[in-house]
Amino acid sequence: MSHAVHTAESRADLRRFGIAVGHATDAAGGTGCTVVRGDSAALRGACAVFGRATGTRELTLLDPGHLVGRVDAVLLSGGSAYGLAAADGVMRWMEERGRGFPVGGGVVPIVPAAVLFDLQPLGHFGARPTPQMGYDACECATGDGIAEGSVGAGTGLTVGKALGATACMKGGVGIAVAEERGAAACAIAAVNAFGDVCDADGRIVAGARKDGAFVGTERWLAAHGMGPMFGGAHNTTVAVVVVDGVLDTLALRGVARAAGAALHRRVRPAGSLVDGDVLFALAPLTGAAADPVRAEMLAVAALERAIERAVRTATGRDGVPGLAD
Repeated sequence: MSHAVHTAESRADLRRFGIAVGHATDAAGGTGCTVVRGDSAALRGACAVFGRATGTRELTLLDPGHLVGRVDAVLLSGGSAYGLAAADGVMRWMEERGRGFPVGGGVVPIVPAAVLFDLQPLGHFGARPTPQMGYDACECATGDGIAEGSVGAGTGLTVGKALGATACMKGGVGIAVAEERGAAACAIAAVNAFGDVCDADGRIVAGARKDGAFVGTERWLAAHGMGPMFGGAHNTTVAVVVVDGVLDTLALRGVARAAGAALHRRVRPAGSLVDGDVLFALAPLTGAAADPVRAEMLAVAALERAIERAVRTATGRDGVPGLAD
């Protein structure tokens, strides 16, 4: 049975960052993927891993000193490890356009990826993002008017799972921009957290509930640990932050690491034993240099807002409530 997905359109204009964002959604299956690609050129990339239950592809080439100094796209995908297959479609889209790392007979597109576990409780366990969905997400990618909430990689996501699937709330994809005195950063976050999502004042806005009230996952775990209702390593927050100036790979990795402050402020707990949290950072290869400290601060601000927007724009389904309802 198909399910209508109502999503908010982001007010953010990402064209200044040289990126385009596209979604592919399997609403009936409860899964999807989101691609962040260079609009017309490659980008520099780095990453930081915070979770201890990750599913990833091509992270090593984001290390400083690696031969490949470019990224063509980043894939955020549902489907757990099965969702990594969607990167093949992203590569096909890029290869058809001659975009990738040049080799003797053509190009090899560089597509790092991280996955989210959405095989349950929403949709169908056998529904996973496919290579065609990765291709379609690239094809429809745009720099503005991008849908948020229960779409793309956010389709089957949930948050606040300490008390099990019946007490969680809907997660999703959020987008935000932070700008100060001419410098800017943007963030695209797919939030499927084990923990609760909080606002800027630390108040829980989406999370585990009992008797109609938030239990406070951190307090609950401190008192009870992970009880039998908990479903396992089914959680992750994956995000991409993009700065609008040139940074080398080492400084860009610093941006990804610094952005972890946003993760820990807005998701409680974050980076846990049962989360696969990964933060990617992207920057243009050419142009004016960015101040690395300003870039870090702006990335934190953008990611904080994107994480909150991911749950505020998410619509509920299959008995799991969403704030957008």
